[in-house]
Amino acid sequence: MKVRTSCVGLRNLLQGLSFSVKYYSKHNHLQTVCLYSKIKQKKCHILDCSGSTCAHRTVPPGSTLPWRFFSCKEGTKIPSKRKQNTSIITSELLYKNLLKSEQENWNNISARYKAMTKRIKEKLEELHNKYTFNLGSPRIRFGENVYFEENGCVFLSKADDDEGNVDILFSTEDLGFSDAFIQRIRISPDQRYMAISLKSENSEEATCVIMKLGHFPVVEKVIPSVFSFEWATNDVLYYTSQKNLKCQNVFMTTFTNQKHTKLVYTEQDARFFVDIHCTKDRRFLTINSNSKTTSEVWLVDCRHPFKSPALVQARTKGVIYHTEHRNDELYILTTYGEPAEYKLMKAPVASSGMENWQLVYALEKKTKLVDLEMFSDHCIMFLKNAGHLYLNVISFVSHSVQSIKLPRWACEFELESHPEHTTSTCYFQLTSPVHPPKRFAYSFKENNLIEQAVQEVPIIKNCHTTRLLAKSKDETLVPITVFHNMNSKELHRKPLLVHVYGAYGIDLNMSFKEEKLMLIEEGWILAYCHVRGGGELGLSWHKDGFQHNKLKGLHDLKACIMLLHELGFSQPKYTALAAASAGGVLAGALCNTDPELIRAVVLQAPFVDVLNTMMKTHLPLTVEEQEEWGNPLADEKCMKYIKSYCPYQNIKPQCYPSVFITAYENDQRIPLTGVLRYVQKLRKAALDHASRTSKKGNWIPNIILDIRANGSHCDSSWEDSLNEVARHLAFLNKELEEVCHLQHDSKSCK
Repeated sequence: MKVRTSCVGLRNLLQGLSFSVKYYSKHNHLQTVCLYSKIKQKKCHILDCSGSTCAHRTVPPGSTLPWRFFSCKEGTKIPSKRKQNTSIITSELLYKNLLKSEQENWNNISARYKAMTKRIKEKLEELHNKYTFNLGSPRIRFGENVYFEENGCVFLSKADDDEGNVDILFSTEDLGFSDAFIQRIRISPDQRYMAISLKSENSEEATCVIMKLGHFPVVEKVIPSVFSFEWATNDVLYYTSQKNLKCQNVFMTTFTNQKHTKLVYTEQDARFFVDIHCTKDRRFLTINSNSKTTSEVWLVDCRHPFKSPALVQARTKGVIYHTEHRNDELYILTTYGEPAEYKLMKAPVASSGMENWQLVYALEKKTKLVDLEMFSDHCIMFLKNAGHLYLNVISFVSHSVQSIKLPRWACEFELESHPEHTTSTCYFQLTSPVHPPKRFAYSFKENNLIEQAVQEVPIIKNCHTTRLLAKSKDETLVPITVFHNMNSKELHRKPLLVHVYGAYGIDLNMSFKEEKLMLIEEGWILAYCHVRGGGELGLSWHKDGFQHNKLKGLHDLKACIMLLHELGFSQPKYTALAAASAGGVLAGALCNTDPELIRAVVLQAPFVDVLNTMMKTHLPLTVEEQEEWGNPLADEKCMKYIKSYCPYQNIKPQCYPSVFITAYENDQRIPLTGVLRYVQKLRKAALDHASRTSKKGNWIPNIILDIRANGSHCDSSWEDSLNEVARHLAFLNKELEEVCHLQHDSKSCK
């Protein structure tokens, strides 16, 4: 391509999603949400139009808001009186001493992993170069103009330009934002303005820059601390402000001759988070206020943007809904009615109350709605059922529904941007932990699925995928997805890495990652336990594993690991467990209740002190999280229940598996103080047990805390992500390598 101003490198353009909230994982990326989902494309952030880079997947609107994985955040203190100052100073001093001690400890022991970490990094970069392809940056087309983004620059080209000439409209480096990446792009309808959000890797908040386009684009306005934004008209922009991980205010700003900014909406309930969406036909902006269980939508008429927003349906406890528009009717994705799973309904714009909602389509039992995309005469539902992926194509003209089963190897969807709702083709990608993305298209005209041969992706032929069902303590069948090398023999002697999350109705992240493929090639078995609390089997699967049902997720995890061992997939001394963020609750709980099932654990920014966190309502998101964990301050039974499974509360002297934890100094969601306390208590318990049962060759687990100064809960640079994954894998390899040496001196620690 011929660039008229220099700008190098490559990034993906923001991928637009209609009708859904993106789950951010780097999901973690936590999301997403398991460990070993962190390696991003080199010099590339996976961007999405919903507002973050923490995940590569979508969750149904309102089901659980991805920017709130949990309420534990550091930095907010209870206002103190003078007599409390001494204790605060003592606490801060203790924190600094613990932090320094752990940093010194890591510096002392990191050398033992250095050589293996280097080897793993080299292998991962080799795989990255082999399997990472540019399928073509998604592009936004307005008539003859095409907008796209590469490496922090936004370009404009002509659709009929075969010579590849482009103009640069925006550059992060030239405007002094060299440490930020582009998160979201919105072009005004007449293409006179462009709004861009920029976010750094060490901050949760983004900055919105509005450019006035033309022969010489100029910065028109800069708005700090913005989460979402949409153009209502050519010169009217709506946006939400973000403070302390909360979005509760909606503003309107104009770029007419008389410029002004006005507060349009304020959410009064601390449990609710507000964002803005534009309907696919650009008829309305929707102001969406969602808690974890309830939602409310207000409409802004784009033809009359200065009128007050109109309420669609007043919030009703337990009812989630999200709206789209077509032909003067609202199409409403909602949990209203029985069963309490997602349904597509519709109602006239003029009478949008719940009493007028008419059913269009209801999901089958135990089906997960991953995403939904609206078009002028169709909508496509992206579904999961029994571990398999489907498309349901609903025709609004013929009133028919066509169900299409996708390839068995596929585990994840990645929907591409479709700015024009009148398009006749829907594009998306399919992937799995060990299969690089392949591009597909569904043609409404041809009524068929087409595999796109944009670039040949090497086929992974030596990996076998198995789907199992484990019987939990209450007889519930829990899905497991297993990957292993088809050439491996004696699977019971192979290392096994188990992944778990089980919270917020979010699925485990099963998109392609080079490190997973590397493990398969080296003979590892990968297992994904889709326990209750997650969303793999629909909303009811989440409800069966939250609040007073949290222990069911723990029982599910235990049943999954035991079944894997019974079927000959490895054995306890070769088994490791990986979890991130809220997945640390179940992983940490299993270490307390059944440590003999696993040899090693790797945790990324883990939530391990549920009780103390949920007792601190001054933290920005604790009140919102009560719908997931319960309110221990108001309910003594809830307090006792949380205490029964909370990892920190249940540490005791016993033989623990080795544990490697990565935490971040700048993490606003997980208090580093809580992680420090957890590590200190866990290490003391393990040493106490070892001293009481001192024998020749007695095994003492390694309890390691790696505190990163760079990166945050949701974002890390390519190099930081690569180093972190390499350290985790080096730790696991070292731990499992040592097993055979110990067997000569003593029996396994049980």
